[in-house]
Amino acid sequence: MTNITLTTYDWVPELPRGYVRDLRIRWALEEAGLPYQVASTSFRQREADHLAHQPFAQVPWLTDGELSIFETGAILLHLGSRSELLMPGDPAGRAKVTEWLFAALNSVEAASLPWSILTFSKPEGGIPQALVGFLSARISRMEAVLSSGDWLAGSFSVADIAMADVLRLVGRLGGLLDYPACQAYVARATARPAFIQAHADQMAHFAAADTR
Repeated sequence: MTNITLTTYDWVPELPRGYVRDLRIRWALEEAGLPYQVASTSFRQREADHLAHQPFAQVPWLTDGELSIFETGAILLHLGSRSELLMPGDPAGRAKVTEWLFAALNSVEAASLPWSILTFSKPEGGIPQALVGFLSARISRMEAVLSSGDWLAGSFSVADIAMADVLRLVGRLGGLLDYPACQAYVARATARPAFIQAHADQMAHFAAADTR
């Protein structure tokens, strides 16, 4: 029996399905071939046990034996330490993956998330141009980086799982139309069998709850 358990919501509305962040962890586990099981926590009622594992009442969290880890970046780093398919074992390789993992979350997603929320909600005054410019500057830099190689740190890694998933949502909302290298990167990443399996499993998990 596996010691790794990934906990996500028991159900979410249709709109975020395929984008809930447990997908990033499912993807990493599938890439590494690490056995795991999936557990559920209530979407509608965020209770004490949920808060004990994830103080912001979000998902996912991962338990690995006695460890309980929240935040996708922290979980991806942990899984990287478990498998060289996710992160190289040498110090220079690990540092390269780590810096790009943090860049995905702190530089690119920090710009894309507020833009995505406003794009979904369609505020009356439109999206502030300062926010549009902030995102464009970040995506332009990624376009330059991704024009020179398939993956961020040499071989595919947890950094690519995070970055591709961030850019995937930007692309869904039309934000990559002028960035062919970013589009190609997302296409490469999401064509990987591990992503396809992880995405299908997440969609099936939430769809199964519709019938309960």
